[in-house]
Order: sequence, then structure tokens, then C-alpha cells
Amino acid sequence: MLYCHYLRFVTGVFLMLLCGSATFASSTTDNLIDRLKSEIAKKQTYDQEKEKVIAQLKSKLHHTPATNAEQQFYWCNRIYDEYKSYQYDSAFVYTDKMQALSQRLDDKSKAYQAKIKTAFILLSSGLFKEAFDNLKGIDSRYLPDSVKVTYYSILTRANYDVANYNNDSHYSPGYNELANQYIDSAIAISKPNSYDRLYLSGYKAFKNRQFATAEATFKELLKRKLSGHEYAIVTSTLSNLYMGTNQQKGIDLLILAAISDIQSSTKETVALLWLSEILYKNGDAKNAYNFLQQAMADAEFYGARQRQFQISTVLPIVAAQQLEYSEKERTRFLTYFVLITVLAGGVIIISILLFKQLKMVQAKEKIIEDKNVELEATNGKLQEDARIKEDYIGYFFNVISGYISKLEKLKHSIDTKLSIKKYDDIQVTINNINIKKERETLFYTFDHVFLKIFPNFVTSFNALFAEKDQIWPKEHEVLTTDLRIFALMRLGITDVEAVANILEYSEKTIYVYKMRMKAKALVHGDEFDARIMAIKAVDAPKVLAY
Repeated sequence: MLYCHYLRFVTGVFLMLLCGSATFASSTTDNLIDRLKSEIAKKQTYDQEKEKVIAQLKSKLHHTPATNAEQQFYWCNRIYDEYKSYQYDSAFVYTDKMQALSQRLDDKSKAYQAKIKTAFILLSSGLFKEAFDNLKGIDSRYLPDSVKVTYYSILTRANYDVANYNNDSHYSPGYNELANQYIDSAIAISKPNSYDRLYLSGYKAFKNRQFATAEATFKELLKRKLSGHEYAIVTSTLSNLYMGTNQQKGIDLLILAAISDIQSSTKETVALLWLSEILYKNGDAKNAYNFLQQAMADAEFYGARQRQFQISTVLPIVAAQQLEYSEKERTRFLTYFVLITVLAGGVIIISILLFKQLKMVQAKEKIIEDKNVELEATNGKLQEDARIKEDYIGYFFNVISGYISKLEKLKHSIDTKLSIKKYDDIQVTINNINIKKERETLFYTFDHVFLKIFPNFVTSFNALFAEKDQIWPKEHEVLTTDLRIFALMRLGITDVEAVANILEYSEKTIYVYKMRMKAKALVHGDEFDARIMAIKAVDAPKVLAY
């Protein structure tokens, strides 16, 4: 009877612990985030569909006779439309072809159209000056109304973006005033009740703080049948409007915009970046970090320089927060583990008492002895892992701190050069960043930290091989590539893709390295892996600086 009551008590406490670490219901936002993650997993499929469409258009261009410049211009324009929000470099190639074709046709209208399209992708990639330069000298009288709307819309966006980038009381109002003039021109010549007319009217109202008018206009647009890209633009703009009054609704709209961007293979987008920043501020560092990585991948794929810089300033901060969150989760898990172990120990004790009454003391004592040995081994492993993680966390934060310091100095340097308009010096500053040297420094530091924790690693590793197959670092080396691969394995990083990303090799190369070494070893298969993992760390001073 006592045993049954105790079991009920243990079950109740266990359920309380589980409930404390889980949410009772999923909100709309949680469901949308899950849907966004699902769509991110399908990005490659959407991109393949996009590439298939582009390949078909390229085939049509290829089969158009060189003498038919008019038709070639048409197909180049179609291909540009597919690339303009997908990949900057490729889009630029086709605007360049359009420029050449317009000269062959001696058609000013087409030449201006090509310059306008070039300005759009320059603006999207963060090249503001070049975008303005491309828009200079365009005579709008030669443009049809549909192209004029695009022309004035790009001038609107460019001036609003520069005003937002400057964000000061001296220059920004002038850019905002110019943007309002251009958006008025675009609205005036756009077709009544068209997408362009409604969106531009709503956007102007939003930028001029007429929020009720802007909200009504955007809601009206969302009732219509929009393309995926148009839907993403409207929802992301509307989300901005709600951030000050109904942040939850704004977040949901941003998620929908990000989903639509993924489905339409749009890489020139800010929805994921904005969403990541808000989630981070709200304490969701895990999702913020994952979405920021996706946003960086999109920005790099498109070639959006300014966006890459924006993300690179935020990503290390969010990564640090995510690491802290992960460590808290591990600590919580260990706490639950200890509590459950204590409860399990109680069950065992009660069981022993009951079995003593049934004259089975000796069998139960053997069970307790076995459990204690198992727990001691587990505790020893946990203590070793905890110390290794503690040292590497110190190393990680130190390295991140160094990179943040470098980023701050780089930002200060660029801000200074921008303020005195030394644009050429900025390129010089960027060119002075030696990524290869930084990665070599990172490997050098990793090797020294690892050998502080595992000073006998090289010796123990070579003991697994015949003398002719042993690998010893040269005088100028700390760890060789082979040794570094298995050092990462000793730290628990066994995934080939992860190791390849860290060491900047292909997955195939890492696989070959590992298989080659395993083939030479004196022990094989799982026993070889077990012997690597059995290499012990030794007590050493904490890693404070590198």
C-alpha cells in the first residue's frame, strides 16, 4: 500500500515537471512559425521551380534569331523580371543586354527602360549612388505610362530609403519631400483602382503617418488576388503599421510575408530580417538566430550588400544569446535529471524494503550496486563534459567579443569615411579584411585550446596506428587537418556536414580523410570511434583569454 502511494506521488511530481517545461496550447503565431519553418525546408524545391522557368525563357532567347532584336529585347526583359528579386548579378547581365539591344534598335524608350531596371536592382543590392546615377538623364516623355509608374516608384523608394538610412533632421526631410513628389507623380499616372494606385496611395499615407488611411488601403488590397511577391510586399508593409499598436498582429503578418517570399523564391526581401529582430527583442533567440541565418543566406545569394552588412552586425549578438539560452536549457535538463534520479532512487529504496520482506535482499542489493556504478560513470562523464563546455564557452565568447570589437571599429571607420564622403577609402578598408587569415587564426586558437584540455590527444591518437602511419605535427603546426577532424569528433561534432563547414572543406573530402585514417588504424569500426571518445581531458586552468 505504501509503495502504491509513493508511486502516485512520483508520477504527480514528474508530470508537474513536464508541464512546467511545455506550453499548454499553441497560439496562432506558434502555428505560423511552424509553417514558416516547414516552408524554409522546401526552399530548394521552390528555387528549382524558379530555375526551370528561367531555363525555359533562356531557351526561347537562344532560339530567337540575332536579326530579331525586338524579340530578343522582349525575352531579355522576361528573364530580367524573373531575376530582379532573385539574383542581382544575373539580373544585371540581362539589363546590360537590353541596353545593347536598345542601341541596335536606336530606341530611346527601350534604352531608358533598361536603365530604370538597372536602377531597381542597384537599389535592391544597396548601391544607392549607382542607382541614382542610372536614373539621371532619363526623359520620361519617351516612356509609356506603365513604365513611368515604375520610374517614379523607384525614385520614391530610393529617396525614402536614403532618408531612412540618414535618419537625421537635416538631410532626411529633403529626401522625404522628394519621395512624396515622386510618389504623387506615380499615383497620378497609374490606372484607377489598380494595384499600383492602391499600394502607392497606402504607402504614401503610411510614410506620412496617416495610419488609418494606410491600413484601410492595404486591407482593401489584401482582398484582391495578388501575386506571391505582391502579397509579401503588402503584408510586410502593413505589419510595419501594426508594430506600434498591435505587435502580435504585426508579427503574424511578417511571418506570412516571409512565407510568401519563400514560395515565390524572392531573395531580395526584408521580412525575415525584421521578423528575426522582433523575435530577438521578445526573447525568442532560438528562432531569431535560425531565421537570421536564412536571411543572410538569401542576402548573399541575391547579392544585397547593405542587407548582408545589417545582418552581420546583428547575427553575432543573437548567436551569443542563443548560446546562453542553450546552456540554460542544458542546466534545466540536468536539474530535472537529478530530481528524477532522486525520485528513482526513492523508488529503488522502497522496492528494497519490500523485497527484504520477501527475502530478496541480496538480489536487490546487487541491483543498487550496479545502479551506483552506472551513476558514478554518468556523473564522471557529465563533470568532464561540463568542464570542457565551460572552457570552450569562455573561448567562444572571447572570440565573438573580438569580432564584435572589430565590427565596431569597422563600422566607426566606415561611418567616418561616409561622413567625409571618402567612398573609395571604404572599398580599401573592406579589401583589407583578410578572411583567410582570420580563419587561420581561428584554427590556431582552436588547436591550442583543444590541446590545453586534451594535452595527451596527439599521443593517444597515434597509439591507435602503426608507427609508419602515425601523424605528428611539424614544428610550425599545432594540429594537422587529420588530427583536427578527430579533435572535433572528440568534442562530439560527428556530423560530416558540420565538420566540413567548420574546416571549409567539402563533405566528400572530410569523408575521405576519415575513411583513410580508419583504414590504417590498428582497431576498426565502432571500436576505433570508442577509443577516440575515450581519450581523457585533464584538469587544467580555465581558458580565460586567447
